[in-house]
Amino acid sequence: MNALLAEYLPILVFLGIAIGLSVLIVAASYIVARQRPDSEKISAYECGFEAFDDARSRFDVRFYLVAILFIIFDLEVAFLFPWAVALGDIGLFGFWSMVIFLGILTIGFIYEWKKGALEWE
Repeated sequence: MNALLAEYLPILVFLGIAIGLSVLIVAASYIVARQRPDSEKISAYECGFEAFDDARSRFDVRFYLVAILFIIFDLEVAFLFPWAVALGDIGLFGFWSMVIFLGILTIGFIYEWKKGALEWE
């Protein structure tokens, strides 16, 4: 049991260093940088609506559409990593099945591009 727990020690050390370093960097930014926001800093940048407005206000459905499309294509790309690792084991059948999968994914991407789902007016 102790040998099993000893294998997790490097992970715990890594997490401790990562948490400590992140706290140190955030604290240093508050100490070194000026904390005086002006109207330019708190204005709407990419989200399209004011940041400090009523949280229950209505906003455009295109935000949902872009988020869903991003999640779909982001998850599809995540399938490429295990495929690339196991490509030597799965052989030619695995290769061509992934080519078909990527073809279908590309057709879907072209379809949504032609429909204007990626355009912002």
